[in-house]
Amino acid sequence: MTFLLSVPVIISMLLLAAHTSRAGLPLVVAILVLALSALLLMPRRWAARTLQMALGLGALEWVRSTVVLAMARRAAGIPSTRLVIILLAVALVTAVSSLVFRHPRMRRRFGLD
Repeated sequence: MTFLLSVPVIISMLLLAAHTSRAGLPLVVAILVLALSALLLMPRRWAARTLQMALGLGALEWVRSTVVLAMARRAAGIPSTRLVIILLAVALVTAVSSLVFRHPRMRRRFGLD
């Protein structure tokens, strides 16, 4: 059950790693983002809080990217509605992924009680 609760976090981190790679950042940044997922294996309070912070910052990055890309598309005269809907949905999923640590099983595992 704990693994199933971790799936949204893992998917969100994978998407963030792909985003950093696509954005032209050095490969080491994508590797570091993926390495944060390993914190799911460490049942410590700080590990859960670090992941929650990373997911929150990741959601903000998705919103920032949405604004930048939508503005660029509008300036080029290209419709941006679909892009905005998709990227904001990804931002929402990333933000909501941090809430898995509120589940009683995750709270017990990471000592968040």
